[in-house]
Amino acid sequence: MSAPDVAALFRQYFGAEPEVVALAPGRANLVGEHVDYCGGLVLPVAIGVRIGVAMRRLSPRSASTAVSGTGAEGAARFDPLALRPVGRWTDYLSGVAGVLAALGTTIPPVEVAVASDIPVGAGLSSSAALSVAAAMAFSALAGEPCDPRALATVALRAERSFVGIPCGIMDPLAVSLGRAGHAIAIDCHAGATELLPFDGAVLLVDTGAQRALVASAYRQRVTECAMALDAVRLVDPATRDLASASPAAVEAALMSPEVRRRARHVVGEMARVRQAIAQLRASGTLDGALLSASHDSLRDLYECSTPALDWLAREATRLPGVAGARLTGAGWGGCLVAIGDDDALRASAPRLAAGFASQFGRPPRWWLLHAADGATLESGHVAHRS
Repeated sequence: MSAPDVAALFRQYFGAEPEVVALAPGRANLVGEHVDYCGGLVLPVAIGVRIGVAMRRLSPRSASTAVSGTGAEGAARFDPLALRPVGRWTDYLSGVAGVLAALGTTIPPVEVAVASDIPVGAGLSSSAALSVAAAMAFSALAGEPCDPRALATVALRAERSFVGIPCGIMDPLAVSLGRAGHAIAIDCHAGATELLPFDGAVLLVDTGAQRALVASAYRQRVTECAMALDAVRLVDPATRDLASASPAAVEAALMSPEVRRRARHVVGEMARVRQAIAQLRASGTLDGALLSASHDSLRDLYECSTPALDWLAREATRLPGVAGARLTGAGWGGCLVAIGDDDALRASAPRLAAGFASQFGRPPRWWLLHAADGATLESGHVAHRS
C-alpha cells in the first residue's frame, strides 16, 4: 500500500484531494508472544505491508464520513468524538480522536479514506496500524507534532479504553518506531526500546482463519496471567509483574494447573527473548530454534495455536534453509512467521503453500518480507504524485 493508492481512493469517493496521508506498517513478532501485557520483553519487526489513512477536515457542522477498501460498499457516517463504540471499524477512528481530544487536540469533522494490504485478522497488527495512522492524520490536521512514541500511546489507549481490546504496547510501538533492517526490542513495562540489526528475510504464511480478539480466549488469557501474578506475589511480594517472576516462584505458588501453564509460558518466553536480543546484539543473526521453542510453548502451555498453525510450524522447519518457525500474533488463527536464508525461504514458500492447500483445502497467502520503516506522514498533494 502506498500514499498514492489511498489518496486515489479518497479522490475517487470524495472528489477532492486529502490534506494528509498517513501510512503505518503491519508487524511480525519474531519472539516474545503474550508477554507484552505481562510487562515483558518482545522482539517484533515492522513489515512492508501497510495501511493508509487519507483525511481532510470539513466545516464545523458537517458529518464525518469514512470509506475503506475500494469504496464499493459506500461510506459510513461516524462520530469522531463518540462516547461509546458502535461495533464497526470506524470505532478505531473514533477511539483515537477521543483520546487526542482528551489531550487537548482539536478534532474537526472529517472525510477519511482507508486502504490496506495488511490482511485483517491474520495477527499482523492491522488494528494498531490503523490506530497509529489515524492518530498521525488527526494530529497533522491539527498542526501538532507527530511524535512516534506519543502516537503509539494514543493508539494503545484507544484500543484498550474505547475499542475494548486488552492489548499491550508492543504493536503500536513496533508500528510507530520500526526501522528498515532492524528488529526492535521493547521493554513493555518501561516502554524502553532498542533497535537491533536484523536484515534477514521473514516468511509469513496466513492460515486464512480470522480471529476476533475481543470475543476470543485472549481475554481469558489476560485474566489467567493476572491470577498467576496474584499467586506469585503471595510467594514473592516483590514481583513487579508476571514477566519478571522467577521460575521457582511460579512453581512454588498455589494456582490451578491451567493458570500455572500460562505462567510457565511467560517466564520461558522471557528467557527466549533475552537470548534473541543477545544474539542480535552480538551478530545480527537469530537462532531459529528460539522461534520453534516459542511455538511449542504457545501450543502446549498457552494453548493458543491451531491445527493449521501447528502443521505449518512443523512442516516449515522440515524444509531446507528454514531455521525456525512459529505462530505470530495472538494465535487462534492468523499467521506463521519463519526465518532462514532468503533464497531458501523463497524456494520453500510455494512448496509449503501447496502442502497446506492439500492438507486443509484452501491455498494460503504468503509474503517474503524484510524489516521496514515505521509510520510516515505525507501531505495530500505529495501523495497525488505517481
